[in-house]
Amino acid sequence: MQILPTSLPEVMLVKPQVFGDERGFFMETYQAKKFAQAGLPVEFVQDNHSGSRRGILRGLHYQVRQAQGKLVRVVSGEIVDVAVDIRKSSANFGKWVSVPLSAQNKDMLWIPAGFAHGFYVLSEWAEIVYKATDYYAPEWERSIIWNDPDLGITWPLIDGQPPQLSAKDAAGACLKDAETYA
Repeated sequence: MQILPTSLPEVMLVKPQVFGDERGFFMETYQAKKFAQAGLPVEFVQDNHSGSRRGILRGLHYQVRQAQGKLVRVVSGEIVDVAVDIRKSSANFGKWVSVPLSAQNKDMLWIPAGFAHGFYVLSEWAEIVYKATDYYAPEWERSIIWNDPDLGITWPLIDGQPPQLSAKDAAGACLKDAETYA
């Protein structure tokens, strides 16, 4: 397993070693010792599984209390996964990174607490699983609007069409108006 920094040093690309043959494949998706050696959390409290159609954008989500770190993996299809640093004390405040994740490349993305997270579905259908370091707390969940002009995230929109959003995500705040972390 390789754990590599992205352009935002705390956000890590996790590349599992995949063993394959004519029967299929095997890979280790998490090992506490390897995560600890890389300075990543070794305790997760919740696993989530999400399925979405092509053109769906989920996010940019975060919790202002009970902040969650997330280890994101695609088990079916393909997405572009995005993390935005929303820690005001960070030199990278307001900066973002996007990473293609797919069932084919088997890469994972570690997104630490203090970052907003979202993804856009490129395939006809995608299923995403992720481990979280704290429990989901809907009363503390917030959303930053996907097309905040100050962030300037480059989403690979299919045919240039706006993404499909939930009502909650469509009502997301711009980062300059959002609750963030100190």
